[in-house]
Amino acid sequence: MKRIYGVVALAGMLMGATLMLERSVKVAAAAPTGIKNVVLVHGAFADGSGWEAVAKILEKDGYTVSVAQPPETSYAEDVKSAKAAVDAMNGPVVIVGHSYGGSIITEAGNDPNVAALVYIAAFALDEGDSCATIEQALPPATKAIKQDGNGNFWIDQEHFTADFAADVPLAVSHFMAVSQVPISADSFTHKVTSPAWKTKPTWYMVATADRSINPDQERMMAKRAKAKTVEVNASHVAYMSHPKETAKLIEEAATSTPVH
Repeated sequence: MKRIYGVVALAGMLMGATLMLERSVKVAAAAPTGIKNVVLVHGAFADGSGWEAVAKILEKDGYTVSVAQPPETSYAEDVKSAKAAVDAMNGPVVIVGHSYGGSIITEAGNDPNVAALVYIAAFALDEGDSCATIEQALPPATKAIKQDGNGNFWIDQEHFTADFAADVPLAVSHFMAVSQVPISADSFTHKVTSPAWKTKPTWYMVATADRSINPDQERMMAKRAKAKTVEVNASHVAYMSHPKETAKLIEEAATSTPVH
C-alpha cells in the first residue's frame, strides 16, 4: 500500500513539475526578445496622445514605451527632445516617427542607443533635404496648410479631417483640429545633415490614402532608405487608424534587429 501511495505521490510531483515548465515556457514566449525599448515621436500639428493605442499594445506585449513630446518650435529643440527620451531608456531603443517626426528621428536616430528606425507615413529625409523642399518635388493632395503672422504653420480646421485624419472617428479628428500644435518655419524648413537610416536598419509604413504626404513620395523615401516596407490603406494618421499594424511593424524591428 505504501508503494502505491509513493507511486501516486511521484506522479503528482511529475505532473506539477510539468505544469510549472509549461507556465515557464508560456511566460518566456510572451516576453519580447531583442530590443525591449521603444520611443514614439509625433509629427506636425499633433502631440504624443495619438500614440496611446499603439503604446498600449506594445506595453501589453512586454515593451517599455516612452512617448516623446517635441515642441515643434525649432528643429534643434525637437531633435533634442527625442534624444532626451532615448537617453532616458535603459538599453537599446527602436525609435519611431510619424510625419515630421520622421525628420526628427532621422537625426536623433544617430544616438548610439538607437538600434533601429521605424517611419510611419513620415519624412525619411536625405542629407540636404527638409520637409519643405521634398514636398515641393512631389506635392501632397492637401492645400490646407497655411502660415500665420508668427511664421508658424497650421491646417485649416475646415479641412483637417479630410486632409489629415479621415479614417478616425469624427469626434477625434475634430478635437485634433481644435487642439493642433502649430509647427515652426524652422522645423519645417531645416535641412537634415546626417541621416541615421544610412547606417541603421529601417522600417517604413506607407499610408496609401495619405493627403498630407504624397504616398508616392513615401514609397520613394522608403526605397531610398532600403527600408522593409509595408503599405496600409490609411489616411496620414495611419498609427491611429491602424494601431495593430503599426505595433506589429515596430515589434518586427525590435525582434529582428541584432542587439550588441
